[in-house]
Amino acid sequence: MLRLYGSARSRAVRVLWMLNELGLNYEHKDYAPRSAETKTPEYRALNANSRVPTIDDDGFILSESMAINMYLAKKHKSVLYPADPKNEALAWQWCLWETDRLDRQIVDHARHTNDLPANERDPKIAAAMWDQCVQSFGVLEGALSKNEWLAGPAFSVADLNVAGALFRALVLDLSKWPKTQAWLKRCYDRPAAKKALAMRG
Repeated sequence: MLRLYGSARSRAVRVLWMLNELGLNYEHKDYAPRSAETKTPEYRALNANSRVPTIDDDGFILSESMAINMYLAKKHKSVLYPADPKNEALAWQWCLWETDRLDRQIVDHARHTNDLPANERDPKIAAAMWDQCVQSFGVLEGALSKNEWLAGPAFSVADLNVAGALFRALVLDLSKWPKTQAWLKRCYDRPAAKKALAMRG
């Protein structure tokens, strides 16, 4: 059976979403980021970075949530993995784009506006990260003004991975980007998304 290491309150939430979409049976090790469990020799043998998520798929070890989801969707011949090479390439493009242009930025914005204790927040960091998020939302808006989904005619691993990284945007005012706002709602209206998000508590 596939084993997933990583709390729903981490980037593992994207993998939980994918597992729900695929309807797979799995064992879940609810390891929080930077927890003692991630620093043990046993876990470091699986992921030398001591990060989550990691999967053990019958002895095949893989980390990085974007790669895990690509692997799972393709391995299980899911319609979420684009069959057309061009749409496959677009899926990879958007996943790589998100890790560069939105992942750290939206996390740091959240940390310095809400997540950290008030005395540890830095308004300058929050503002700088928001400026970068604004640019990236503009890019998404442009793409979603041309197509309903990011990599082909239907919801795919590209949408799951990018939207999965944007759960923090669900509480933001995205009215300046109506196509992005509507797309994010479509993604999170999926039962598998709701189930994964509920696991965050």
